[in-house]
Amino acid sequence: MASDSSNRSGPQVSEQTFSSYNQDQGQKYVQARHDYNPLVYQAVFEQHASTGGRPGTLVDVGCGPGLAARALAPHFEHVIGLDPSEGMLAVARTLGGASSTGEPILWEHGAAEELDRLPRLAPGSVDLITAANAAHWFNMPRFWAAAARALRPGGTVALWTSGDIRTHPSMPAAAKVQAAMDRHFEENLRPHMTAGNLLTMSCYRDLPLPWTLELGAGDDEAVHAASGQFDEAKFTRRDWAEDEEFFVSNSEVNLDGFEKLMATVSAQTRWNQHHPELVGTDKDVIKMLRREIEDALHEAGVEKGKERLKGAVLGALLVIKKKSGPEE
Repeated sequence: MASDSSNRSGPQVSEQTFSSYNQDQGQKYVQARHDYNPLVYQAVFEQHASTGGRPGTLVDVGCGPGLAARALAPHFEHVIGLDPSEGMLAVARTLGGASSTGEPILWEHGAAEELDRLPRLAPGSVDLITAANAAHWFNMPRFWAAAARALRPGGTVALWTSGDIRTHPSMPAAAKVQAAMDRHFEENLRPHMTAGNLLTMSCYRDLPLPWTLELGAGDDEAVHAASGQFDEAKFTRRDWAEDEEFFVSNSEVNLDGFEKLMATVSAQTRWNQHHPELVGTDKDVIKMLRREIEDALHEAGVEKGKERLKGAVLGALLVIKKKSGPEE
């Protein structure tokens, strides 16, 4: 997706799907979603540390069930996971986690745009702010203002997302399976997609950054000030290609696992909310897609009960540094 200067200030998304999850939905989410490959977490920490970042306080915003916060916690003295969904936080608290000092991770309810208002955070005290597959739901001007207030000079913001998911060309009936997925996307999911979904499809190439914000008269002084507090010259972007593993396992999943994974997609969740009477029936669009995939695999010679899907997932990591001082 090409960048469009008309939306450089970014879509004013207001996430209503995952933030409304209850604990049961959060539990299903964490069971279906794969964790990120350890090399993703390694890239985040190494980029932070190699640019002068300290191992003091980490705040993971939009933390969900806490995958990223727990993975990075051994590198930091204090760790906070922040999310607007009480259901997701209930799962995160059940799973726990501890920092490098043995201090338990704190799981706090709140929005990314208000991360600087956490009672345990002094202004300018955070070393690293992370958002894993979450920044596309933020009001980015307000998020950057909050991040500027919370970060210490030289602190880091690391935002990453998975992008388009394609069938791997090596799997049986890859073209037919991809065609079925494309039809499902266009006919069933696209009507329920939001601006945030589109940002992930472009791997955050259109995600508003502090120096690309188009600020208007309605933005407060903090938002205007934030645009000048981050260092464009130190911005880095790392992309994961189809042959690299962005998740712990991009490789294979059986069709039961595929159904569960699809049910956690936000656009699919919204389809379910609009068609509750069809969920779980023969007219459930996920089950219809599954049958189409099964037929394609069987025609290609795959035995019943041995159907598996192999995917190729793109990914991207954006690292933004707060300036170390006024002279930068």
